Amino acid sequence: MRKAVCPGSFDPITNGHIDIIKRAAELFDEVTVLVVTNPDKKCVFSPEERAELIKKATAEISGVKVDLFSGLLADYVKANGICAIVKGIRSSSDFEYEFQMALANRSLAPGAETVFITADPQNMYVSSSLIRQIATFGGDVSDFVPKSIVEEIEKRLK
Repeated sequence: MRKAVCPGSFDPITNGHIDIIKRAAELFDEVTVLVVTNPDKKCVFSPEERAELIKKATAEISGVKVDLFSGLLADYVKANGICAIVKGIRSSSDFEYEFQMALANRSLAPGAETVFITADPQNMYVSSSLIRQIATFGGDVSDFVPKSIVEEIEKRLK
């Protein structure tokens, strides 16, 4: 079984994330959407809340599961027999950062390859921080996040 992981903070998950997850699910037998702890980010939703939002948003995507992890991604990859780390790329700045991470992960978990999937042009500008800002000021985020979680996001951030 070819297993992949899509790691991220997902605070909250966006349509851009969903697009990458769907496309990864077409390439691998099992895709774990992994809510990771990033000490450099101050999240609005708890890891458990983010996992629940992701479960709702990915319920219709075959082969996708959701997990939580705090630690080195390479450790999770090795412990779970994962062959690929899937990362979405929106811009050249995303690539530069993710390329460095890919090299580090290759050194720490030699059996796993990083696979870059480019963002769909309609999602290239969408980010979790943009969603948080729009919702905080009472804007409509329904074009940017899965319909199944719009109400929860707006309720939390308004």
